[in-house]
Amino acid sequence: MKRILHVPNYYPPHTGGIEDVCFNVVRLLSELSDYQQKVVCFSETKQTCKDIVEEIEVIRIGCWKKVASQSLSLIYKRELKKILEQYRPNIVHFHAPNPFVAWILLPLLPKETKLIVHWHSDVVDQKLIYKFVKHIETRLLKRADVIIATSPNYINCSSQLQKFKNKVIVIPNVIDTSKFELSSSRIEEIARIKSFYKDLPIILFVGRHVQYKGLIYLIEAAKSIMNECAIVIGGTGPLTGELKQAAKNLKHVHFIGRIPNEELVAYYYAADIFVFPSITKNEAFGVALAEAMYCQTPAITFTIEGSGVNWVNLNGITGIEVANSDVCALKIAIESLLKNQETREQMAIYAKKRVMELFVLDKIKDKLKQLYQ
Repeated sequence: MKRILHVPNYYPPHTGGIEDVCFNVVRLLSELSDYQQKVVCFSETKQTCKDIVEEIEVIRIGCWKKVASQSLSLIYKRELKKILEQYRPNIVHFHAPNPFVAWILLPLLPKETKLIVHWHSDVVDQKLIYKFVKHIETRLLKRADVIIATSPNYINCSSQLQKFKNKVIVIPNVIDTSKFELSSSRIEEIARIKSFYKDLPIILFVGRHVQYKGLIYLIEAAKSIMNECAIVIGGTGPLTGELKQAAKNLKHVHFIGRIPNEELVAYYYAADIFVFPSITKNEAFGVALAEAMYCQTPAITFTIEGSGVNWVNLNGITGIEVANSDVCALKIAIESLLKNQETREQMAIYAKKRVMELFVLDKIKDKLKQLYQ
């Protein structure tokens, strides 16, 4: 039986894109009887603890602090060394970016242990810090037996992955379709949401309120949209206050805070358009985008060179893609879909079809099994 050690930043119930991907990988491998699995990650507190998530042991190492989105821990090296010596994994599945843990892991990893590097994103914004961590990433990719990219777009535009294309494979991020079943209670919730917004067309955004999500461009576009609609903004973040101030005179813009997972699906279905205005490669894929598309909601996205966003949403087929950061183009795209229900409905059908063909759990099961074998 092969022993696998998964090394993400965090792990559910902590929510996030990388965490969801790691969780889905663990779940899929759990269906195969010849693998034993363990997860090591950061704790959301300074305390180190162990727990069980769906029968998998998760070791959460106390987090000292965060610097430029990187979690740090004074005891991580000691704890990881102990895990590697006692568990003796055949395979380590490492989720990047996480340069601090990569720096610790590389000298501790036995030569015979296979290393899979799951490359979720380049380090994009922290350019000064990146000068100090670039060599760690290069060492990590050299040591890797296999590198997973989440889209072909990212392979072609990542300066780091370009150097190691011979060992890069594409396994896209996926969604768990069981979360999106239309129960009677969910249908009632969808109707309640639509009624709350007076049955106006709903334009939905879901995500953290940070700079690269580009939410300010949606708010600027909202100032001149001529069609009646309700723009519903889910999520929170460091820019929430600033964004609310920018939208203070816009009565059709509604900030609703973090949407609980059990309600989020109903919002996806209730929405007529999903606007995903991310502007940089920090948005490497867009799981929320795929989720909305599965719920038959056409999407509007910006062009982001090298991002998987424009691989998930196909311009003119599953939604509309417009020039990056172009408020006028975004406004025109929104108005175009609001005016044309037939186009929206056609795109909605193709949106779900695309997700079903590429971005659901069953589609990557065989790829993962083959990779591990």
